[in-house]
Amino acid sequence: MIRLFVALIIPNATKYQIKELRKIIFPDEDKFRWEDNPKIHLTIKFIGEVKENLLELITKELNFLENFKKINCTLEKFGFFFKAKDEPRILWLGLNLDKSLYSIVEELNQRLSKFQIPFEHRKFKAHLTLLRIKNDVPKDFISKFSNAKIPEINFSANEIVLMKSELTANGSTYTEIKKYYLK
Repeated sequence: MIRLFVALIIPNATKYQIKELRKIIFPDEDKFRWEDNPKIHLTIKFIGEVKENLLELITKELNFLENFKKINCTLEKFGFFFKAKDEPRILWLGLNLDKSLYSIVEELNQRLSKFQIPFEHRKFKAHLTLLRIKNDVPKDFISKFSNAKIPEINFSANEIVLMKSELTANGSTYTEIKKYYLK
């Protein structure tokens, strides 16, 4: 079995801007193990565990992605996913992006369903995971990010990747299977 997902690649310059913005909001960043810049991406379809003999078929099926144009994006706001009411689990950065990405998500769901990959019924929420929170956070951590003013940062993304994800004791490791270039 192999664990897969499909991701929109965020340009390195934008990842650097996000890191600098994060440091301004919370300078004491050594208290946490932030997602490394190479791991920051927009997951557009989590495929999950599939049999390895399906990998080539899935890779070919995703060739349709190259019919789409690059995706224009704007950083929108920070937010959190919570374990409990006041226990943040994930710090994320939301994106406002071209509506064509929603068409890509829909088509991915349709095309991958023929491989018994579950259709995602939840509404797609475009976000970048910046931090997986394992311990307590300082009292003002949530409010600093929730109330942060984000400068207008726009970028275009023109690469979608089929990724393999391996879970280890130190977190996940990602390996690129195939890159699809948007027009």
